Amino acid sequence: MTKAISAVAVAALAAATLLAGPAGAAEYTMAIAHILPEDRVNNEVHPSLLHFESLVETATNGAIDVQIFGGGQLGTEVETGQQAQAGQLLQATVISSGAMSSFYPSYQIVTAPFLFPNYRVARAYFDGPWHAEFMKGTVEAAGLRFLGTFDDGGGFVAFTNNVRPIRTMEDIQGLKIRVEENPAHVATMQALGASATPLPWGEVLTALGTGLADGQFNAPGVSKSFKLWEVNDYTTLSGHVYNSQSWLVSEAWFQSLPEEYQRAIVLAAREAIRIGHGIAALQAIDGWAVSCEEFEECYVLPADERRRMAEVARPAWRQWITQDFGIDAGLVDGLLTEVVRIEDEIAAEDMALYGE
Repeated sequence: MTKAISAVAVAALAAATLLAGPAGAAEYTMAIAHILPEDRVNNEVHPSLLHFESLVETATNGAIDVQIFGGGQLGTEVETGQQAQAGQLLQATVISSGAMSSFYPSYQIVTAPFLFPNYRVARAYFDGPWHAEFMKGTVEAAGLRFLGTFDDGGGFVAFTNNVRPIRTMEDIQGLKIRVEENPAHVATMQALGASATPLPWGEVLTALGTGLADGQFNAPGVSKSFKLWEVNDYTTLSGHVYNSQSWLVSEAWFQSLPEEYQRAIVLAAREAIRIGHGIAALQAIDGWAVSCEEFEECYVLPADERRRMAEVARPAWRQWITQDFGIDAGLVDGLLTEVVRIEDEIAAEDMALYGE
């Protein structure tokens, strides 16, 4: 299978090179892969990359030819990550938190349950210096440089299920919940009393339709895109996970560029990420509004119940990530401390500017 996909990737990239124009029209090619549809309105990644393409090609006077390959046409996230490591056919990729474990296991700390209280704190963290410094580890671990974080499908997740509305932690107990093939999510669901069922996304609709799984969780935009109300009756906006996708570029390729081209890429990527935040917010808001129209019942988990769940799920997750997965406890505590610091800083600044 891998060989077949690689052959497709080679053919696609070769065709793109021919279509790009005559030889010598660009000094460098930056091919970027992602698994979301090549659609300008139903996800945040593709339109953001289109904006990045325009910025980079303009800033370098066409010296860098940016080519975007969506829809998984160049392979799975792990496969495109491996291709980007080489930096020859593919120079960059966007991969989810689960796939990041294959390249940078420490990224699992970001799967902490109930990590962020709101969007502003989440985005201040992902766009901030602590995360940027933490992500420098991808260069040594995988030969990949971090360019930014997209809010995968809108970030905060919602449960959907067929058995009962989830209003309290007790309502989760006994449910068969599909999770990504990610042990962090398994640990969290088991702590909350659910039976975790790891499945690839391609099998989810069938699993929900046949009862192999009672429910799942994903950003509300996913519920809208895949019409999950056709296989599930209830949805609860819980926000217990913040889904993210990391944008990575080959370090070897990046270092081969002149300094002014490196600067063009970094600055354009940072603007594209900010553009992506806005698009992701729209996906989340619209996805939840449609969910409340289409599901039999929708419910927003209140803050006190989120805290109650966090008090159960966080210790179980922490035990798993430090003892079973082997992540240094100091790194975990550093992340949690930074998130609290950001939350306090934002609240203090808001009150100083608007509350006094």
